[in-house]
Amino acid sequence: MAVFVDKDTHTDAHWRQQLSADEFAVTRLKHTERPFTGRYWDNQQAGTYVCVCCNTPLFVSDTKFDAGCGWPSYFEPISPDCILEERDTSHGMVRTETLCANCGAHLGHVFPDGPPPTGRRYCINSLSLKFIPAE
Repeated sequence: MAVFVDKDTHTDAHWRQQLSADEFAVTRLKHTERPFTGRYWDNQQAGTYVCVCCNTPLFVSDTKFDAGCGWPSYFEPISPDCILEERDTSHGMVRTETLCANCGAHLGHVFPDGPPPTGRRYCINSLSLKFIPAE
């Protein structure tokens, strides 16, 4: 179940207690895991991917596809309201960052080179996700 996050009371200290060091680095400090190393990049099970920080449902397995990039990739989120998109000009590139709309966790980036029906590729760090298998 998703937990509402009050961004004023959920401090770095709170997140450091709740998350592993790697999860904290990705979700709170906007780091990126290396390609082909994440726990979900090749997961083929049916289920739902939720935010590792607040359990907000973000993606379902029916929208996951193999983009060949080494990160879990999806062509659309569960709802347009669950993900925020912001311009990212870090590392000398212009990209669109994706964040959990509930808690502000860095998820990854979205690119305009995905498959139909959206043509979008949500390239997401496994460390920003938890997987809940379908029952």
